[in-house]
Amino acid sequence: MESITLAHSDLKVSRLCMGGCPLGEYGWGAVDHAELVRTVQIAVDNGITMFDTADVYGLGSSEKTLGQALAERRKDVVIASKFGVRIENGKTFYDNSREWINKAVDASLQRLNTDYIDLYQVHYRDGKTPIGDIVQSLQDLQRKGKIRYFGLSNVTVDDIPELIPYRDYFVSFQDEYSLATRKNEVIIQGVQHTLSLTPMTWGSLGQGILTGKYGKDTCFGKDDRRSRDIYVNFHGDKLLHNLEIVEVLKQIATSIGHSVAAVAIKFILDYIKESIVLVGIKNERQLTSNLEAMDFTLTQEQIEQLLEISK
Repeated sequence: MESITLAHSDLKVSRLCMGGCPLGEYGWGAVDHAELVRTVQIAVDNGITMFDTADVYGLGSSEKTLGQALAERRKDVVIASKFGVRIENGKTFYDNSREWINKAVDASLQRLNTDYIDLYQVHYRDGKTPIGDIVQSLQDLQRKGKIRYFGLSNVTVDDIPELIPYRDYFVSFQDEYSLATRKNEVIIQGVQHTLSLTPMTWGSLGQGILTGKYGKDTCFGKDDRRSRDIYVNFHGDKLLHNLEIVEVLKQIATSIGHSVAAVAIKFILDYIKESIVLVGIKNERQLTSNLEAMDFTLTQEQIEQLLEISK
């Protein structure tokens, strides 16, 4: 397993990170709790040392599942979680206030069954709390030993000027990126170079479309969020373009003897240097498929093929 050290930190982590959204057991079709726990543990056995979640995934159940699965391996792994999204009385809103951060971290620590979080990330900015105030709140948590480092998520171009004076305090940032969603490429490269932070990509398999399992006639049940139009990777012209990308992925995968998902993951690992790729995993079969990305390197010609088809 290839590893890197997060910027401005001593956190050495695997470049493949297990994303915790499916661990929330909601919105991704059928999942089995026992299988989720077992898959997390198998991931550790296979060299994955970083696990990312958020307090709102499954309304806290993702953190609980992760805490249960890693109870005996806590010292072997890096746990990342997020704060800033509140769901109350059926409404969702963002809150980066000191009061909410303090409340959120204590709740996450309890659910994760740990006394510290390695990487605590701003899930979304609330549009009103200055970044300096957020940094002060997070530094207080560091002094109390509740978190080790902190990071950002879903950064916009407009955020960069405000973040520059604080770039040495953060270690990482997350944004959506895959062959199906390259719109954030300029932002990722800008933040990586301007702020010198480690990039982490979420949605790395395009919510599953880049695994090659789905076609234009795929129908998701109402319990699967991908049935909704806002998940554009599975609808309309966007779906048709994604399927063209998948065909190229399949050709490359066949030629090198690895899974389609592994090729999609490897593209990010090779193209976005010093990055960490988050992948949502529901079972051992998916884990095994994704781990294949560690077994090969794409040629420059293959990368160019994928860049061209994913324009």
